[in-house]
Amino acid sequence: MRKIKEVLRLKHEHGLSDRQIALSCGIARSTVGEYLMRARAAGITWPLAAGDDAAIEAQLFADRRGRAKADQPRPLPDFAQVHSELQSHKHLTMQLTWEEYKQTQPDGYQYSQFCDLYRRWAGKLDLVLRQSHRAGEKLFVDYAGQTVPVVDLRTGEVNKASIFVAVMGASSYTYADASLKADLESWIGSHVRALDYIGGCPEVIVPDNLKAGVKSPSRYEPDLNPTYQEMAAHYGVAVIPARVRKPRDKAKVEVGVQVVERWILAALRKRIFTSIGELNEAIKGLLEKLNARQFRKRPGSRRELFEQLDRPALKPLPVERFEIARWKWRRVNRDYHVELRNHFYSVPSNLVGREVELRYTADTVEVLHKGVRVASHTISSQVGEATTVEAHRPESHRRYLEWTPSRLESWSTHAGPSIAAVVEYILHNAVHGEQGLRSCLGLVRLESCYGEQRLEAACARALRFDACSYRSIESILKTGLDRTEPTEPIATLDPIEHANMRGPDYFDGAKEVSHVN
Repeated sequence: MRKIKEVLRLKHEHGLSDRQIALSCGIARSTVGEYLMRARAAGITWPLAAGDDAAIEAQLFADRRGRAKADQPRPLPDFAQVHSELQSHKHLTMQLTWEEYKQTQPDGYQYSQFCDLYRRWAGKLDLVLRQSHRAGEKLFVDYAGQTVPVVDLRTGEVNKASIFVAVMGASSYTYADASLKADLESWIGSHVRALDYIGGCPEVIVPDNLKAGVKSPSRYEPDLNPTYQEMAAHYGVAVIPARVRKPRDKAKVEVGVQVVERWILAALRKRIFTSIGELNEAIKGLLEKLNARQFRKRPGSRRELFEQLDRPALKPLPVERFEIARWKWRRVNRDYHVELRNHFYSVPSNLVGREVELRYTADTVEVLHKGVRVASHTISSQVGEATTVEAHRPESHRRYLEWTPSRLESWSTHAGPSIAAVVEYILHNAVHGEQGLRSCLGLVRLESCYGEQRLEAACARALRFDACSYRSIESILKTGLDRTEPTEPIATLDPIEHANMRGPDYFDGAKEVSHVN
């Protein structure tokens, strides 16, 4: 009403145009025109006659009020039925439910008001039902805050078992089990057992930001543990962690944890457990009773709702259960091997110096580079040893390893008798087998450089002068001595006799004199 008064004042007192009035009042020019037209039709002049604003407004908009009173009340939709169908059918939309409503009630509410009325109705539901979850869509998971003591009979040590809880969104169907640790293997193992228990795969798993599952929490793009992400891919589910410090994101499992603590853990408070298996057997029996218990504020039980809503919408489980694997980053050593648990595994030699990912289970280890598997080995427990695939070696290394002592002897026999004699001498007189092998490989290289005939002549000369080594034969070939006629070795000269020459007896006598002094 304040805007209408201002429009009339500016028009009659200041004589402004409709455009100027619209700019001054911040309304559309058409609205200014409508207000002035209604004032003329109702006989309202400026200044306004004494009276309250409600009476003046009634005069201006008498036609609207008359139409509103003349309108018949429109039929309300059955929102309880709408809510049930939206829960049961995950692909059902509000648009489709409104169109079905309009088919039966052509004079009913339009779409925007239909949605607004439904939201008001749903806001008055019980807190347990306030979050709307489609059938088979979400599985909420978390650890309970309460633990259960497990006594080790051998040592008397009391361990605290962690309780894993999983709750289906639409039916509140609940699963729980215990593990001695809350590490990655226990976290993944509980997920696998929970999916086996419900007999299918939901669309989404909603965990808390536990370190075992989420490496780096984030409101928009949380960084999942690679093993957890691999498990999700194996079962075809998406993992969407709850926001940090936002417990309402996982209200289902928060309530589920309370229910498990009240109906299962409280019932086991007086029992003493000596193994994790014994504890899980006790939880299993009470879990069946919990899911069969009737709701207080709604008909049916968790199991009945699960069979009606969630089970038909779940995706089938994969043929094989997920096998947990761990991941580690490693840099490839210069010998094209990577280390895992003090054992070395080969990778293609072109990855030397690169960073690769190791995915390893109890039986196998896989090496991945940029997401592509480049090597796979069977896990070995031999400490300090290496597992090598020949194809991973560079070509030069493969050629080197192909020259075994037996192959070298075979090569030398066909190359020539002198070469064969030198090879046999080197292999049998080397201090270490590998040292002799390398010297013989040097002879193979000399053959490729100088030819078989020159090498045979050089080896013959080396045998004659008792110089059977790689360096001597290489020197003979470099200086061309293999092409000259061999001469007899220089004869050993007789000792020179001279009065001034001192023989060994002189020094023996000198030693005796020094001892006497």
